[in-house]
Amino acid sequence: MTLSRATRAPRPSTSKRSEIAPAGPWLRGSELDLRARFGGLSVEARREAIGAGALIVLVGLSLLFVVMAADRPSLFAATTHTGFFPGWMAGPLGGLWPGLTRDGTTLRWMFSAMMAAMYVGYLVALRYVPGMRLSARWAIVTVVAVHAILLLAPPMALTDIFNYINYGRMEVVHHLNPYTTLPISEPHSDPSYVLSNWHELLSPYGPLFTLLTFALVPLGVAASFWAIKAVLVAASLGTILLVWKCARMLDLDPVKAIVLVGLNPIVIVWGLGGDHNDFLTVFAVVLGFYLLLRAREHERSGGAEIGAGAAFVAATALKASAGVLLPIVLVALLRSPRRLLDVLLGMVAAGVVIGAASLVAFGLHIPDLSTQARLVTNISIPNLIGLALGAGGETETLHSLLSAVLVLSVLGCCVMAWRRRDSITASGWATVALLVTLGWVLPWYVLWLLPLAALSRSLRLRRTALVLGAYLMIAWAPAAGLVWSAIRFHPEKTPLGRLHQRYVKELLN
Repeated sequence: MTLSRATRAPRPSTSKRSEIAPAGPWLRGSELDLRARFGGLSVEARREAIGAGALIVLVGLSLLFVVMAADRPSLFAATTHTGFFPGWMAGPLGGLWPGLTRDGTTLRWMFSAMMAAMYVGYLVALRYVPGMRLSARWAIVTVVAVHAILLLAPPMALTDIFNYINYGRMEVVHHLNPYTTLPISEPHSDPSYVLSNWHELLSPYGPLFTLLTFALVPLGVAASFWAIKAVLVAASLGTILLVWKCARMLDLDPVKAIVLVGLNPIVIVWGLGGDHNDFLTVFAVVLGFYLLLRAREHERSGGAEIGAGAAFVAATALKASAGVLLPIVLVALLRSPRRLLDVLLGMVAAGVVIGAASLVAFGLHIPDLSTQARLVTNISIPNLIGLALGAGGETETLHSLLSAVLVLSVLGCCVMAWRRRDSITASGWATVALLVTLGWVLPWYVLWLLPLAALSRSLRLRRTALVLGAYLMIAWAPAAGLVWSAIRFHPEKTPLGRLHQRYVKELLN
């Protein structure tokens, strides 16, 4: 066994597994008493109505977000501004709500209230949907519907997607290495330059992802935008499919697993809506765990483990943060030397191929992770710790201390993985440590944790994922700034906070 030494009970038949409601005590008393107590509905019917209502709320509010974002320039569509919102960016749902308010404060409260309602609906869905009849069909239809809606959305959070496109065009169109040349040095007439914003930042994106953006350059900016959206939506759906398969192999409820991962409103609005490349990284990570589980399921090693090793290295080459999982995966296999060797072989093979491709494209240069590591968001946990200590925010000393905490946490997770032979749960806790020690944390980063929490037997890890999600949602809600001002909380106005803000502005230029 490579991932969990827990003894597995015999499975229910495949045709019925996803339709079985969780066991629970039946209430004593007459059916009439139950109907009277629950508004004329049986307990089961009431649970199903609540679960179905939660799913409808998630779909309806997702559609509302997209329609509002596509109507006109507003905070719902970050890249737009007065006088600039081309039809190709607005998408097919553009202009459907001409009566939408133009008041910025009202829009902030609307956005925040909708996010809060979605998160409540998400929690209710987690509680009630797995117990519904035909729960698998309801959950799958909802996940697909939400993804289809977000596929039609304009860029809804930050401008990262145009930074992706711009770094790719720098190399292919202007022959400028994005790892050695600042975007401000490229011709400002390039159509992607005016849409991007990290003009003083060398590319922090992994070489494998940057190579993928090269292939989209011939499509042009507009088509590249929609192509990336399609790729990211496909990666998200692929991740959810793999989570379903992994949950079944681990004898976990697959419905609850895909609801946890696929219907989180932070991932829906800020992740899919913002078109962030984290979906590709998470897909590669989950693919790695799926291949390890598949090898264990069929009690054989070889190709699956090699593929798993390659997948984990690919994830790291897409986004460096995935690298914290590599030692945990390897340590969990120490008692299975043959499988460990196969995984190492896959890692080495993928490393050689990706490294060679990166060498040809970028020379010996790597992504600019050091500059990005110096960035700090006002509401990150390290910055809040610095404020609580009276330092005015995250200092260099605190940054170094928390980096050491992360290293120790990963080592602790390695010990956990070795003892339990469970790399999924240990990887989940390592990801928690990464999220709480990052100075530059963004809301959709919770996506890194959700699949691991969904596939773990640790209830504490799942609850931690939900709490972290709630914290990120509250901290990043557009109305949060209004609340902070009302209570006179101004982390950006301390001397250190001003320094952090100035550093970010210098990179944005």
